[in-house]
Amino acid sequence: MNLRDLRYLVALAEHRHFGRAAAASFVSQPTLSTQIKKLEDELGVALVERTPRKVLLTEVGREIARRAREVLNEVDQIRAIARRTLDPESGTLRLGIFPTLGPYLLPHVVPQIRERFPRLELLLVEEKSEVLMRLLREGRLDAAVLALPIHDDQLHNEFLFEEPFVLAAPLDHPLARQKSLKLEDLEDESLLLLDDGHCLRDQALEVCHLSGASEKSGFRATSLETLRQMVAANVGITLLPTLSVQPPVAHSDNVHLVPFRNHAPSRRIAMVWRKSSAMAGFLKKIAATFRDLPRPLLDARNAVSEHATAPRRHAHR
Repeated sequence: MNLRDLRYLVALAEHRHFGRAAAASFVSQPTLSTQIKKLEDELGVALVERTPRKVLLTEVGREIARRAREVLNEVDQIRAIARRTLDPESGTLRLGIFPTLGPYLLPHVVPQIRERFPRLELLLVEEKSEVLMRLLREGRLDAAVLALPIHDDQLHNEFLFEEPFVLAAPLDHPLARQKSLKLEDLEDESLLLLDDGHCLRDQALEVCHLSGASEKSGFRATSLETLRQMVAANVGITLLPTLSVQPPVAHSDNVHLVPFRNHAPSRRIAMVWRKSSAMAGFLKKIAATFRDLPRPLLDARNAVSEHATAPRRHAHR
């Protein structure tokens, strides 16, 4: 048994197809198939059920693939320790981030990371939070930027910042006439929300619960940009994170932003990694770069002011 064969098995478990697993492993399909068969012969058990259209792992095959993934992750950690001993700020960082934050945060942070760590190769993965958590546990990401709370004893989280929400409403909506809002002002209102799987949906639903608002029935968006355009089209009102309305994000006609006063609804953002990670010391430095955002970027009132004076683009109708 060798690491190469374990990597082939893990690739097969992920792709459920010999051809795709071989392509991902940069070998021919006959090579991968032969090595999997040799591994089965060595272990004395069937790892794979071969069918005409797809590949299914046996129960023991799934368990061995899971443990193989853990072994390979530990090997990667050993290599990472060696690399970072020689050059602590070089190598590759596989960083995950969720879609309602990535496009709005990364333009402010990535240039600073590149300047601070010029030898670092930064590989970014944008996925929903649930997927990022799974990739972290499997060792396929080194860290992820996620919204708190995180319920996993195997993961360390490093708090970065708190991001307030603002209300986005059409210009002729009664709430658009107010300079600031209390949560209670949303009582009996219907909010446009994202589809299932987005952590921002869960955060917005919590705001609805606290304020007495509800979700607008018959509508769910797949992105913040869809929400923004639906507000511009007079479909309804929604909550937007402050970073998503800051420059260089373009503004739409007929969208008015209103900040909350006192205890504004917000989301808490953290960088998360495995407690066993050999990169923990370096990841703290990366987290510090994320944390060092200019304060005006997280100021909801500043964002509203910038939005009010910025040149507008026409909403897509």
